Amino acid sequence: MSSTFTLLLLCTTTARAFILPLPVPHIPPVSSTEHAAGFGASSTSKKKTKKKPKSKSSILDEIQVDDAPTQAPLTPKLDRFGLPIPTEDDIFPPLTSDVVRVPVQENDGFSKEKIAEAIKNHQGINLSVFDDNGHSIHEERSNDGTSSRWTLKMLHHDPPVFCVDNFFSDSDVDTYVSMIESNEGSSSAENKDAVQMSSPTFSSSLSLSRRTSTTWFCKYKSVATLLAKAQRLLNVDLQQIEEPQLVRYLTGQEFSWHYDEIPPNQLSNGGQRLATLLVYLNDVDAGGGTIFRDLKSPISKSSKRNDDHNQLTVRPKRGRALVFFPAYKKDGTPDNRTLHKGEVAQDKKMIAQLWIHEREYQASVPEGNYQIEAVDGVNKELARLGLQ
Repeated sequence: MSSTFTLLLLCTTTARAFILPLPVPHIPPVSSTEHAAGFGASSTSKKKTKKKPKSKSSILDEIQVDDAPTQAPLTPKLDRFGLPIPTEDDIFPPLTSDVVRVPVQENDGFSKEKIAEAIKNHQGINLSVFDDNGHSIHEERSNDGTSSRWTLKMLHHDPPVFCVDNFFSDSDVDTYVSMIESNEGSSSAENKDAVQMSSPTFSSSLSLSRRTSTTWFCKYKSVATLLAKAQRLLNVDLQQIEEPQLVRYLTGQEFSWHYDEIPPNQLSNGGQRLATLLVYLNDVDAGGGTIFRDLKSPISKSSKRNDDHNQLTVRPKRGRALVFFPAYKKDGTPDNRTLHKGEVAQDKKMIAQLWIHEREYQASVPEGNYQIEAVDGVNKELARLGLQ
């Protein structure tokens, strides 16, 4: 037998074959006794137990195999200047648990004392026009002979949010809906009650709000009923009221999350918005509600469930007014708890809306639009309604 044998070793890293000379181990001669016995032969000699050879390590065991490379973390999307594009949470930071928010109990009765406590830091509601049951002291008659009164309800305690059912009578609603229809396509205030515009939002490099609707900026003198009722409900001066607007959302349109506050660089005209008044001009069967992200709907006393998704949502109802307060009255500091949106409309939705400022506000749309021109009409409406 040759003194050496060859071992063919495959190297997995280079795919090459190596012939390595290795010494053959010495094999001692077999004794005659062992030869006689052979394998399986009968013998009185003690059989030796074969030992299993130790397994040899494979060359693969010596090769370090790197783990599959991990996926690099996703980098934020960048704008054209290489800056991260702000996310919704950047613009509208979620409120922490220590921020005070106090919902109301579902079946709480009307209480002027509770409402007075809720509005003490805000523009507030004129409680003198309501009786102890939350109904207005005045009564309105519709064209069909029926009568109605305002019905005030507090939807959230802190920050305060209210609705006023029957704020617009049927005849009021018909008047403002006809204004939308008659001013369709109007881009000039000449001989028109309102000017149509694509619904505006305050411009900001950080704004993520989407608004897909149509707005009509109204002449003050054309909306005397709205102004008279707003002035008496909120107990404000006519000069504090921003241009009244009529807004129409068609199916699929919306106004995404936003605050109603005025940007700091525009506060020179009237200061901050202290109150929002929105009046629904039609019922909407699905969608179209006004949702407050960080506020909860009235809580049932019998319910033990803490539903974090039970967001305060005000449903459109013909003639219903929604009132809330984007900033504090004392110094105009914005109240970030009032973040809200107009959810996607599944049907046409129409509203009338206006805002109350800290100080005298000068209108810019339509051109030559002045609050003073509405004074006579407002006074006549207050007399008609018994709200002087």
